[in-house]
Formats: sequence, C-alpha cells, structure tokens
Amino acid sequence: MSKYFVLDTNVLLHNSQAITSFADNVVVLPMTVIEELDKFKKNNDELGRNARSVIRALDTLRVQGRLGDGVRMENGGILKITVQREEMPNSCIDLTIPDNLIIATAYNLKQQGKKAIFVSKDINARLKADALGIEVQDFEKEKADFDTLYTGWRELMVPAATVNEFYQHELLPVEGAGLLSNEFVLLMDETNPKHTGIGRAVDSGRLKHLSSSNDVAWRVKPRSKEQRMALELLLDPEVDLVTLIGQAGTGKTLLALAAGLAMTLTDERYEKLLVSRPVIPLGRDIGYLPGTKDEKMKLWMQPIFDNLSYLMSLQHNGNEEEPTQQLVARLIKNEDVELEALTYIRGRSISKQFVVVDEAQNLTPHEVKTIISRVGEGTKMVMTGDPEQIDNPYLDSSSNGLTYTVERLKGRQGFGHVTLTKSERSRLSSLAAEYL
Repeated sequence: MSKYFVLDTNVLLHNSQAITSFADNVVVLPMTVIEELDKFKKNNDELGRNARSVIRALDTLRVQGRLGDGVRMENGGILKITVQREEMPNSCIDLTIPDNLIIATAYNLKQQGKKAIFVSKDINARLKADALGIEVQDFEKEKADFDTLYTGWRELMVPAATVNEFYQHELLPVEGAGLLSNEFVLLMDETNPKHTGIGRAVDSGRLKHLSSSNDVAWRVKPRSKEQRMALELLLDPEVDLVTLIGQAGTGKTLLALAAGLAMTLTDERYEKLLVSRPVIPLGRDIGYLPGTKDEKMKLWMQPIFDNLSYLMSLQHNGNEEEPTQQLVARLIKNEDVELEALTYIRGRSISKQFVVVDEAQNLTPHEVKTIISRVGEGTKMVMTGDPEQIDNPYLDSSSNGLTYTVERLKGRQGFGHVTLTKSERSRLSSLAAEYL
C-alpha cells in the first residue's frame, strides 16, 4: 500500500529537493502550498531560492501530465497537487488558516482509507495533525542525532607503559580503536588517572603529539584540554575546515578569532580575516536595523567587536596609546579584518582568507553547503555555534547545518571538530550555562 506524504510548505522551503525524497510513494502538495510558494518566490534569500527551485521542478513535471491527476517522478514516486475544497467535521479547526488547510488534506486522505502522513518542520502544526489522529513526521533527510554527535575526541584507558611509549616516540600506533582522521585521544593510565597524554590521530590510526607551537594564539592560552585541541586544529593550515560546538562562554568564538588574527597578521599566511554571522532574529533582513550598511553591521556584529577589542587589549598588554575600539576600527579600515553578513557571501569566491562563521547553528544544511562552496584556494574556514540555542524556527539541535556538517564530514581529510564542554568566560557564566 503506497503512502501519501502531505508536505507542509516549510519542508520545501527548508529543502527544495524534498519532493524527491520519499521513494516510490505519493507526494501530495495541497494548492495552499503552491500559493504560499508563490509568496516566497520573490525573496532574495534562501527561502526565495528554494521556492523558485521547487516551482521550476513542478513546471518540469507538468510536461508529463496534469499535476492534479498525479505524475510519475524519476524515483518511481507520484507527485500530485490537490485542488479540491477541504472540509473538516470538527468546527474548532479554522480552515481560513493555511496550515489547517494543509492538515485537512491529510485528514481527508486518511478518511478515504489512504495511509496519509503529514510532514512538517513546524512542531505546532504536527501537534494539531496528531490530535486529529493523523500520522506525522519531521523532515529528517538532513538530520543527525545530536545526543550521539561526534565530539572530536575520546578517552582511552591504557597500561602505564603505553603512555610512557607515547612520550618516547613521535608516533604511537593504536590498534583496534577505529580512530578517525584528526580525532584527539586522551590516553589515561589504568592505574594512575593523572598519568595522561593527548595526541591527534593521523594516517593509519597513529597518534601524533600536539605541536608545541600551537599552544597559544594572539596571547590567548587554552584553559582546558578541549580548548587546547581546538587551537591545534585552528592553527594547523592543513586542516581546511574546523567546526567548534559549545555552550556560551566555552571560548569557541574567541579562540577562532585569536587564531585568525595570529595567522593573518603575525604569520601572514592569509590575506585577511573574514568574520560573518547569519542574520536570523530580525527577520533575516539587515534592512530592519537603522542606518547605512556599515552602521547596521556594527550593531549586528557587536559580539564580534567585543571579542576583537578584548584580543587587541591582550596584544598591547592594556598599555595601548589609543582605545581598543580604535585599534579594531583600524584593522577594518586597513582591510585586515572584514565583517560581512552571510547574505552577501553567496556568489563570492573567497581565496587566501581565514573565514570565521559564527552562530552557524542557525543555518540550514543547504546554506552551510552553499557557504563552504564559496571557499577558494588557500582559504581556511571555521564554523562555531551552540546547537542548543537556535533562533531559526524550523531548525533544532539535530537538523541544523552545523550539526549536519559535523556528522557528514567526521573522519574526512582536512576536517576537524571539537565539542567544548566547560564554560571559561567567568564563574557566573559557568553557573548560568550549567544551572539556568
């Protein structure tokens, strides 16, 4: 018996390929979905691009027959646009609301004896459909289990002799552990927990010592083993993409910026430091902020300015002749540091730059793919974020682009990841992160 997947509009706006993701079943798009796509198609953002992509795909399928009758897709499934007027026996369901009309389509299919499944990224819509006895699903094609997400490091209990051998040789073979490329290992003596060693997995599952030159960046020294691991990846030019996940105060953004400044201004390995953040809470449109583009960016990038000001004060030991804000302003004026909204990154080719994408948990998997594909020759990219603090209403800790990237790229050459767990910002920050 074929399943009838009724798709909510937000599924198509989240992933324009969603209509082909249900194998040889029937994909149903209520007319309300088509009307809502029409409202989004003029947007100059990811939602608008996805809406246009879906509309073009539907137009291509239209050549095969009338969509109202259903047409066969390449994956063996059928796509159908329903055009009948939906009715619901329950008077508490307001059919003037678009979401309810889409739910009503699934309800009517169920009443006809079809195995109808309502698919939506909107939790509230799923709750309403479930209350009506309709089977519901989130769209999970690009989803990872956050609870079991790769952390980038592990502990191994070993004999004391193994720890000693690690310190005596440059490389230590580790058999049967299944280590991934650039995964860190904390070797722990079985008889003495304080007798430890930290190494990074390289070719053939061997452990390599952390570089002594990577234990400080722009006068920032790590305060935990996870921060030390993060610096090892951030300061290694052979690692092209680094992802850092952690709660507020774990130092992920500060470490990324410190490494970027060190490798750009001190080592001169990159031409500039490019820092960007997604514009989410204010409607994904920087136009809602007052002033010119630069003035808007200053307001939106204030957390980055705060970190840069702190780093500049460290570099000058607090004895600078001009305020740190002026030092940061000069970096931007000299184009050593560039602050840019992600809105303007699409279409660019970014070469020989150290790129930091902050708050990456608010990006969809497709948006992350688009951003990473902007990277040109000689560029290093760092993505930071906290998947437990998401502002995008259609993403969660498992479906966001940052989590998806970690899951898909773990173990790949040129990729490294560390999950930071301890807040180092302040005692109060640690209390808030743990108990509030």
